[in-house]
Amino acid sequence: MRLKTLALSVLVLAALAAVAWYVRRPTAPLSADSRVGRPVLDRTVAEEAARLRISDQGKSVQLARDPDGTWKVSSYFDLPADFSKLSSFIGSLTDAKFQRLVTSNPSRVERLEFKDTAIALADSANHPLWTLLLGKTPESGSGRFVRFEGESKAYLADLMVWLDADAKNWAKPEILELKADAIASISVPLPEGAVTLTRAKKDAPWVADKTPAAHRLRTDRISSLLTSVGTVRFTETSDPADPQAVAAKASERAYTITTFGHRTLTIAFGRQPEEKKPKPPAPKKPEEPAAKAGETAKKPETTETKPAEPEFDVVPAGPVFVFISDHDASAPINAMMARRAFQIADYTFTSLPQKSDDLFEAIPEPAKAEPKPATPGAGKR
Repeated sequence: MRLKTLALSVLVLAALAAVAWYVRRPTAPLSADSRVGRPVLDRTVAEEAARLRISDQGKSVQLARDPDGTWKVSSYFDLPADFSKLSSFIGSLTDAKFQRLVTSNPSRVERLEFKDTAIALADSANHPLWTLLLGKTPESGSGRFVRFEGESKAYLADLMVWLDADAKNWAKPEILELKADAIASISVPLPEGAVTLTRAKKDAPWVADKTPAAHRLRTDRISSLLTSVGTVRFTETSDPADPQAVAAKASERAYTITTFGHRTLTIAFGRQPEEKKPKPPAPKKPEEPAAKAGETAKKPETTETKPAEPEFDVVPAGPVFVFISDHDASAPINAMMARRAFQIADYTFTSLPQKSDDLFEAIPEPAKAEPKPATPGAGKR
């Protein structure tokens, strides 16, 4: 009897052990995937691409490559693209690799939060080449869950990329880049009249066509002047008919530059000046009511008061705009200026010479020779 009970207990324990193993068994490893260990973006696909679209949180930016190989931001007035930023972005995709296949289960894929975040490449005919959907970042904080459009497989990739969906941020901020060594002459507007500075070659001294008496050029200011005028970066753009841009154009100060390569440009800076407007007069106080019968009328006070000085409302100066014109009518900068008005940083404008003393300095007077002390006994015989 005891043997039968023991055998039955062993069978029950074995069954329970089998159930426990089945419940707690390790998940079978996913089958090997051919993408694991390979780049997220193949370099040959990147080289073929002529269109890039980035979408994130309801915003989108599109870039396109022209036949000459240059890129432009087609979703921001076709301004030239910041190629260094574009190159870095594509490099982060070609350098990243698929770490592992996470799941092919649609319900699990849904939990990885694939929404509207995507990167897409197309060829010059706008035929899709590659579209990657991005999900959430893993709890470990390293990498990103990704999958390809039209597929149910989700992967973990060691992808660290900033998705900038603001189109303006992809435009190249430099709208003019002239090296100081390339500039042969520059006309500088001053209240006293324009002054033209020239030099025969890049390492020759600068010469002014008008120099105030007993003054000389401040060579330290010329180098900063060439940098401010020759390298211009925009901070914002607006429609050319923007009232602030129109007002800035009316108050512009124009510099004309000629390079050793015989290129001539006019670079004008302007802003709507500060304006003081008289405040409207304060409303008059109501007059005293007439005295009733039997009441003594109050005598008006005879204290003399000085008339109040007029008060003003100050309208601050507007933003600084730059207007660039290349004397070659076919130059791309002319087309850019026709499409948009470009704002620049205030310090670029305020650092320019405002008066003659900012460009010239007085020549120091030569030191006077001190008289020699008289020799003792001189003149005696």
